[in-house]
Amino acid sequence: MTSTPPHSLPQGFAPFSLGFRPFYLLAALFAALAVPAWVASLLGHGWPPRYLEGLNWHQHEMVFGFALAVIAGFLLTAGRVWTGLPTLQGLPLALLAALWLAGRVLVITGPALPAALVDCAFAFVLAAVMARVIVGARNARNYFVVALLVALGLANVCFHLAVVGALDIAPGVPVQAAFYLIVTLMIVMAGRVVPSFTANALPKAGVKLRPGLDRAALAVTLAAFAGALLEWSGWPEALLAFVAAALHATRQAGWAPLATRRRPILWILHLSHAWIPVGFVLLGLSALGLVIQGAALHAFAIGALSGTIMGMITRTALGHTGRPLVAGHAETAAYVLVHCAAAARVAAALVLTAYMPLVELSGALWSAAFLVYALSYAPRLARPRVDGRPG
Repeated sequence: MTSTPPHSLPQGFAPFSLGFRPFYLLAALFAALAVPAWVASLLGHGWPPRYLEGLNWHQHEMVFGFALAVIAGFLLTAGRVWTGLPTLQGLPLALLAALWLAGRVLVITGPALPAALVDCAFAFVLAAVMARVIVGARNARNYFVVALLVALGLANVCFHLAVVGALDIAPGVPVQAAFYLIVTLMIVMAGRVVPSFTANALPKAGVKLRPGLDRAALAVTLAAFAGALLEWSGWPEALLAFVAAALHATRQAGWAPLATRRRPILWILHLSHAWIPVGFVLLGLSALGLVIQGAALHAFAIGALSGTIMGMITRTALGHTGRPLVAGHAETAAYVLVHCAAAARVAAALVLTAYMPLVELSGALWSAAFLVYALSYAPRLARPRVDGRPG
């Protein structure tokens, strides 16, 4: 990666000049700490129960803590590009980041009511912030973003109500619904950006766009996820999942994935998307009782979603700090580590005799991936753009 000579590094402190800066760094640091904490709790070294603990804490925080922070950073940055209107910066952005951070602390320490109120508020505040620019600019193509954030907020409310017994459902149900919603968003956005990035960087690669195939893949995806939430089993759910896998594999084949093998900034997105058909195959097998559902969930969560997150938080941070879109050694190491973590965690769900050693290995690899990002990108996220432009 082309580096900036130390004497020419921008001076100053700008961690709140655009949304990606605080939220990407907070998400990476949280990821590097939260998964080892979860593995430690599995080994009997958890914290005394206050509010959330165990599996409830792990599932909730990976969705409403880690993933939602990355979504916030991405939307607060992309929203300015989509609409031409300014998004949060300075003190308002710092206060929003503080709200997210307070939620992470309170869901552990409690009390339950303040924890739920603060934690649930984040998605709704973010929805209001995004509505101001998206609706204000009449950017109809992205109205769904506001609806998505509201839906995530409502899912979080249902989770907290279930935890305290005010809603008669398992707390994992709304978390899983929110997770599938985020994976669906990733699938939609991947269809927009992965072939576009590939075609722009490699014009001779022969990237093919098939809107009809994209719509079919999305429709079957929603049906398969709905079936998983409703706990369908047997061949009806398995067929939906297998068809979804075939459709996603076919649409990705048209994006010329092999042409990107010498460009880490591109192959990370293609490799991450390749976990989607793998996840659906595993979901189909779990519907037939051949594997546990955790294999599919972690293929989606670590391979597809976290891999895509790592690809996007490096790419957008490079671009919005004025640097070339080229992945260096640190980025490539983070890419490899996160996908090795995915492989180890899926293997743990498939080879139950080696479950804990593989879970520990996966946690260590995951933590290392996001620690590499945090250490290498913290100076870039804290300083102004190298080209002197705002943001």
